Amino acid sequence: MTTTSRSPRALRDALVDRFAWLGDRTDDTGAADLTGWWRDPALLADIGPALADLYADSQPTVVLGPESRGVLVGTLTATALGVGFVEVRKDRGSGADSDAWRRRVSPPDYKDRHVEFGFRRDLVKAGDRVLMVDDWVATGATALTVKGLVEDSGATWIGVATLVDAVRESRLRRDLPLRSLLHERDLGWYR
Repeated sequence: MTTTSRSPRALRDALVDRFAWLGDRTDDTGAADLTGWWRDPALLADIGPALADLYADSQPTVVLGPESRGVLVGTLTATALGVGFVEVRKDRGSGADSDAWRRRVSPPDYKDRHVEFGFRRDLVKAGDRVLMVDDWVATGATALTVKGLVEDSGATWIGVATLVDAVRESRLRRDLPLRSLLHERDLGWYR
């Protein structure tokens, strides 16, 4: 497993420093801008190992990451763990190979949408130990849906590693379980 080049505190400080809220004080909500994280090559190199370290004791055999930024941070984490990666796709219509896909529809997400998630059936199998990785968890809708897909596969669900925990229902942290590098409150408001 790869290790980060900086301490957890230094990594957290760098993530906070390169984060921005988009909007102004008249907005009820702001939009999170994570693009500064991707631009810094040293920070980008540390993200995967830091997320992997959150579940280092769990020995995952595969990492799942939902479109879109879960794919980015998930591949970084899978590489750090030395395991494979599976992209969890959103709202892909039925194709010629629709029987080869495992699909589920989510409960309402942070925008009150129901999203269909899925992956090819042959990529996650019984015996796999699955870690989901994403950039931000707010309602837990995506994670709960992916957890259901993993259970449908007969694989073992380990949990969720995320950059930012914005969960309002604390029971989700236990039920998923969820581990993060930052909490939303660490990011202030309109920095």
